[in-house]
Amino acid sequence: MNLTAKQSKALRYLQDGVTTDLLYGGAAGGGKSIMGSYWLLKMALKYPDTRWLMGRAELKTLKETTLVSFFKVCEIQQLKADVHYKFNQQSNSVHFPNKSIILLKDLFAYPSDPNFDSLGSLEITGAFIDECNQITEKAKNIVRSRIRHGLDENGLIPKMLMTCNPAKNWVYHEFYRPDKEGKLPVYKKFIKALVTDNDKVSATYYDNLLKLDKNSKERLLYGNFEYDDDPSTLIDYDKILDCFTNSFVPGGEKYITADIARFGKDKTVIGVWNDLRVKIYTYSKLSVVESADKIEQHRQENNVPLSHVIADEDGVGGGVVDITGCVGFVNNSSPLGNPVTQEKENYNHVKSQCYFYLADDINKSLVYIDCDDPEVKAMIIEELEQVKQWRMDTDGKRQIIPKDKVKEMIGRSPDYSDVLMMRQWFKLAPQLTWVAF
Repeated sequence: MNLTAKQSKALRYLQDGVTTDLLYGGAAGGGKSIMGSYWLLKMALKYPDTRWLMGRAELKTLKETTLVSFFKVCEIQQLKADVHYKFNQQSNSVHFPNKSIILLKDLFAYPSDPNFDSLGSLEITGAFIDECNQITEKAKNIVRSRIRHGLDENGLIPKMLMTCNPAKNWVYHEFYRPDKEGKLPVYKKFIKALVTDNDKVSATYYDNLLKLDKNSKERLLYGNFEYDDDPSTLIDYDKILDCFTNSFVPGGEKYITADIARFGKDKTVIGVWNDLRVKIYTYSKLSVVESADKIEQHRQENNVPLSHVIADEDGVGGGVVDITGCVGFVNNSSPLGNPVTQEKENYNHVKSQCYFYLADDINKSLVYIDCDDPEVKAMIIEELEQVKQWRMDTDGKRQIIPKDKVKEMIGRSPDYSDVLMMRQWFKLAPQLTWVAF
C-alpha cells in the first residue's frame, strides 16, 4: 500500500503499545477513509477471529462512501470479493476466511435510542469511526466501552481510529485544542492531514476547494478548526473575536447581569456593564448569600441602580433575587415586545429572543468584552459559537439550541454567554419600572 507520510505516521500510532485514541484528518482530501479502511483490513487479516467496527453517523452514508473506500483498498491489495472476503448485505458485515469480521454500524444519536441500546452487548477488538465530528461524544464513548474482544489473546490494547473534518464540538475540545496547547494525554494522538499531504489528489480537486466560501475554505482546505460552517450559527466567528478589541464602544448606563451557580458546582459569573461594554468576573464555590454579597459589592463600586441588576432566577438564582431585590430572569418566560414597536415577536421564550438580539449586536460590532484571562476568553468564544438557531428548517417560533445540547457540545454550562445574553433584557423591556426597597 503506497501510503502518504501522514498515513504512515498514523499507522505507526495504531500499532504501538501506547496510543488508544487517534484522531486523523482536519481537511478534505487527506486520505481519511482510505487510511481507516486499510487499517481495519490489515488488522482483520492479521488477527483471526477478531471483530472490528466501521462506523459513521448514518449507515446509508457509510455504505455509499466509507465502504466504497474499503472495497477500493481491497482491490489495491488484490483481494477478491467472495474469495478473500464476503460482504453480507443483510447483516451489513464483512467476513473473512479466518473468521474475522468487520461490522458496519450506524452511530447517529436517534431520540428513540439516546443510550445507544442498539449496540447492545456488542464486543469488538477495535473501531474506526469515519467523520466522527458528525456523531456525539456519547456515541464515541459507547463504542469505546465495547472494545474488549480478543485483546489479551492477541496481545493488543484497545484502539480507536477517528477521522474528521474541522468542527467546533467534542472533537475540538478533546483533541485539537489540547494538542495545540501541548496538553494532549500521551495515549491520545492528533494528526492533521491536509489535501496538500496527499499526492494522489488531482489538481482539479484542489482548485475546487480554492473556490469555496471563506468558512468552508478555512475548514476544508486549510484544516482550520476555528471556523464553523453550520448555517444555523447566529454569530460570525470573526465578529466574536472583535468583541475583545472593540474598545471604541462607548459607555453609558450601568448594568449588572449574573448567572448563579449551585454551591460547590460550576461557576458564578457576574458581568458589570457600562452600556454595552462589559467586564466579566468569575467566582467558584459561592453560596447564595455570598453571591448576593458579590453583586452588592459590584453594584456599590460601580454605582449601578438596583433596577439595573438582573440574575438568572431559575434554580438557586431565585435565592439571590430574593436577597438582593434585583430583577429575576426567567428563561422560559414569554418573549417581550419589540423595543421600537412594542409588538410581540415570534420567539419560543425570552431567552431565545435575548440571544437573537445579542447576536445582532455582536455582528454589528456594538459589544466590547474586557477580558485579560486567556482561558476565560477561550470559553466565551466557545460559548458564543454555540449560539445557533434550533430547528431552523421548521416554520415554528424562532428558538436557540437548547442548553442541554450546548452542554453536550462543549462539556459545560454556557455561563458566560448567558451573562452576555441577559443584558439584552434591559433593551427589550425599557418601558418597565422596577422599584427597589
